[in-house]
Amino acid sequence: MTVIGIDDTDSRELGMCTTYLAAEIADRVSAEAAVERSLLVRLNPAVEHKTRGNAALAVHTDADPETAFEIAREEVAAVAETDDPRTNPGLVVAPESPEEVPDSVAEFACEAVRDRLAVADAEELIETAGYRSAGWKVGRGKIGALAAVGAWAAFGGGDDARPATDEGDSGGVARADWTYECISYRDPERVGTPREVDAESVFDAATAAYPAAWDTVDRETGELVCVPHTPGPILHGIRGDDPETVREVAEAIESEPVSHRALFVTNQGTDAHLRDGAIGEVEDGRAYRVEGTVADAPETRRGGHVFFELADPESDAEIRCAAFEPTKRFRDRVRALRPGDRIAACGEVSDGTLKLEKFAVRELNRTELATPDCPDCGRSMKSAGTGQGYRCRDCKTSADGKVECEVERELAVGWYEVPPEARRHIAKPLIRGGFDAPIHPEK
Repeated sequence: MTVIGIDDTDSRELGMCTTYLAAEIADRVSAEAAVERSLLVRLNPAVEHKTRGNAALAVHTDADPETAFEIAREEVAAVAETDDPRTNPGLVVAPESPEEVPDSVAEFACEAVRDRLAVADAEELIETAGYRSAGWKVGRGKIGALAAVGAWAAFGGGDDARPATDEGDSGGVARADWTYECISYRDPERVGTPREVDAESVFDAATAAYPAAWDTVDRETGELVCVPHTPGPILHGIRGDDPETVREVAEAIESEPVSHRALFVTNQGTDAHLRDGAIGEVEDGRAYRVEGTVADAPETRRGGHVFFELADPESDAEIRCAAFEPTKRFRDRVRALRPGDRIAACGEVSDGTLKLEKFAVRELNRTELATPDCPDCGRSMKSAGTGQGYRCRDCKTSADGKVECEVERELAVGWYEVPPEARRHIAKPLIRGGFDAPIHPEK
């Protein structure tokens, strides 16, 4: 077996897509050997040098390693958007089964999904493992390419997962949880023109396949989540839990001509980037799941962003949490939080702020201090003066101070998430299940 890994070949401004390049490589390789699968690996979404999805790709084949390397190198050189100063492609070819990569390579893949790595780290490991590689410009893509080579073993592809890199990562073991995406590509001559996709057919197909296929549309806003807005060769991408479903949805969509389709096994929708952490120990550039108590009332600031402080009940540590404007109606869920609510919060940490992807209400503060009512007439008492409690002027009754009363809450115990149009590729939709509390999914 041979594993071909590639990364960092696309551009935010100029377009292209590394999945397209992987599909082209797989097509060329399949003319000479069998291709077992193509793997789409979403890496750490918090790293600075990334495109929106931060995807690395691997092709698993029984092609001769030398042949595979030459084909892949030719395709990267021909297609990668190297005119973009941010694009620094990398290619790694491993002459072994994806299940049999060294533990060090599997661990590197875990780190790439949850941490920040350097090109020098990848190059040293590539040399130690005896892999062939190529880099363009600074070769930053070698990091993702090597991670793509190790991902199948790291995250339990057909076997038990390898040990993760530290005890804080999901209990110390990378979890096996693969999903699928069927990507339909445009005719090359149409790339750069407006996409022609029939919205009604997308919604019909999405409704028929839900929840096995997810994040196809946003039913609240009418957004076609599966259709990208950026320049590039993708017409639409359908994500779900099994290959048959995503293929069927893709084929049911009425659109401009499809050049070709490719099926990818992927870690999308799995929360593979999250690590369990304590509020006082989180670091920028990583994504966490932390538990705490809401310390102040959420505040909506300029631009529509919502902020609040989350406190660790075991220490004095606090972290600012944010629901930014693109998360739309999710902000209403955040605004409904009150001081004293106990929650779990998930998201990337940047500049000391946790950018919320989802949160779970563990316990709601259902009481508040209020001015007491008169026990005789039922009217609200008035202040009797500083430090003198409250008094009913008509009935002459009195109370020492404010009293606790129960309040209605908009929230219930359980998990809340950003809407489909705002979800990170790697973040797990609640509808996929496996959460530790009731779910309130967005559709």
